[in-house]
Amino acid sequence: MLKRTPIILFIFIIFYFYFKSEVYTQNTIVVGSSLPKTGIIKSWGESVIFGANSYFKYVNDVKLLGNKKIEFLTYDDKYEPELTIDNTNKLLFSDKVFALFGFVGTPTVKSILPIVRDAEVPFFAPFTGASFLRDNQNKNFINFRSSYDEEIESLIYYLHNKKSLNKFAVFYQNDDYGEEGYVSLLKSLKSRKLPLVAEGSYKRNTLSITHAFNEIKDAKPEVIIMIGAYKPNSLFIKKAKENKNFKNTIFCNISFGDANAMVKELKFYNVNTSNLIFSQVVPSYTQDSIPVIKEYQTLMKKYYPDVELGFISLESFLSAKVLVNAISRIEDDRTREKLIFTLRTSPSDVLDGINIRFNHSQLLNKTYLFKYVDNQFIEIK
Repeated sequence: MLKRTPIILFIFIIFYFYFKSEVYTQNTIVVGSSLPKTGIIKSWGESVIFGANSYFKYVNDVKLLGNKKIEFLTYDDKYEPELTIDNTNKLLFSDKVFALFGFVGTPTVKSILPIVRDAEVPFFAPFTGASFLRDNQNKNFINFRSSYDEEIESLIYYLHNKKSLNKFAVFYQNDDYGEEGYVSLLKSLKSRKLPLVAEGSYKRNTLSITHAFNEIKDAKPEVIIMIGAYKPNSLFIKKAKENKNFKNTIFCNISFGDANAMVKELKFYNVNTSNLIFSQVVPSYTQDSIPVIKEYQTLMKKYYPDVELGFISLESFLSAKVLVNAISRIEDDRTREKLIFTLRTSPSDVLDGINIRFNHSQLLNKTYLFKYVDNQFIEIK
């Protein structure tokens, strides 16, 4: 028995070091993202970078993490899943980032799920409301934003239950993102015994909306739920505003449609913004009565004075603040496992004026509706 003790001890040591979480001791804490920096939705990626970095730069300047600094490493995927896979592998196995943060898009995120699951890396605050990230099966997936289910339910509740509208159509992107929104819409309509009167789709990263337009126009819908990117959504609205079949139609855009970029695009086309509704997962970026939004405005002005404020950069700023708070609460050795725990147990008052609570794998559990009037977004109460 004594002869076998060293062997048993040796095996125990191997297993201990094999299964022990890797400790990150570097003074620079690197978090990484794959997002669109070029292509049809590059404004999304830019907004995420500006919002997050306005807070990270502040953290580094005031030494909020002591002698540690935080770095946001980003690669361009042009909103194409194949590039997202390449970028994610590079971030994990070449750059060895501490966490993945701020990925953009449902099809892109879906493409890397097996990689993220196997690596058990903290995957925090992706910009997608997809249901497959909210099934509670993977503890390393921590969403910041509310789901597409919640956004679409709030739109249908307002338009049907409050405004008594019944004829709903959908314009959607023909991929995982569009499918997620499409299924959410059908579920919301079915619960009210309402039919979907028309539907039309377009291919991701294109402006090929004519077929979808023709599929929808003859139904003369009262409402069109738009589950697309800002450029095709804007082009559809421009075309619809010129057609009598859409004279009184309300066009509803969920948060991924990028309300700020869409309004700018419509202004470029000289299209009026009446009968538009935007659902969002954060309050208005102009609401400076909320302390954390005032902080966002201050830091964006300090670090990016020439960049316009918006919903996406605000969401990115808020999620960056939660991430830094979670890192600051890690005790002793800094490991990915501990970050997952501190993210999931984020205090409800981390964001002064905006309550968070970890539920259904997400921290935010509220949605907001806005219309655009007199060059500003006005919340629909």
